[in-house]
Amino acid sequence: MVLRKPKELEEIKKRFLAHYKGSKTELNYKNEYELLVAIILSAQCTDKRVNIITPALFEKYPDIESLAYAEVDDVKETIKSCNFFNNKAKNLVAMAKIVKKKHKGKVPREHKELIKLPGVGNKTANVFLIELEGENRMAVDTHVFRVAHRLGITDAKTVEATEKDLTEAFKTDLNELHQAFVLFGRYICTAKNPKCEKCFVNEFCKSKESFKAK
Repeated sequence: MVLRKPKELEEIKKRFLAHYKGSKTELNYKNEYELLVAIILSAQCTDKRVNIITPALFEKYPDIESLAYAEVDDVKETIKSCNFFNNKAKNLVAMAKIVKKKHKGKVPREHKELIKLPGVGNKTANVFLIELEGENRMAVDTHVFRVAHRLGITDAKTVEATEKDLTEAFKTDLNELHQAFVLFGRYICTAKNPKCEKCFVNEFCKSKESFKAK
């Protein structure tokens, strides 16, 4: 359920777009293949860690074709410093095989096709389409979820419901707002010890009291 009034939502939106105009993902990539792989790796793993891992991975497997023929154990070894590397290695190779066979080696750009790929769920597909196509979508990760709730935009208990509420609340510029919320949550409105002195939406915060030093 969207809790904020339209005027409040408009003000929140205006400030976030002003502070993070034109922001892009912090994942390093050169093409759609590298972007999708990086997003898959980033699940429950920091972008910083992914950017450390991917250069060696992309040197070994520079495209869908090479990854489709990769040995899963070798991929595991290459990405082993990433959380859940066993499952991610299996998913990456399986994803590449399907893209090679079903999509002629080209990563699909339709949400319904993306979510059929191993390792690609709704959030991953949304992030991919936001970054690559600039589509008007909202993707909810831990940062977006935290920011949306601390600002009292929604009281939704799940990622899916939070995405629905944010889409309803803001309607447009969702791609930019997604990235803005991610960066705000990553560097200012952090899970522990948030930097409230740097916050530009203080008056909307529902959690200020719990952040006070004891």
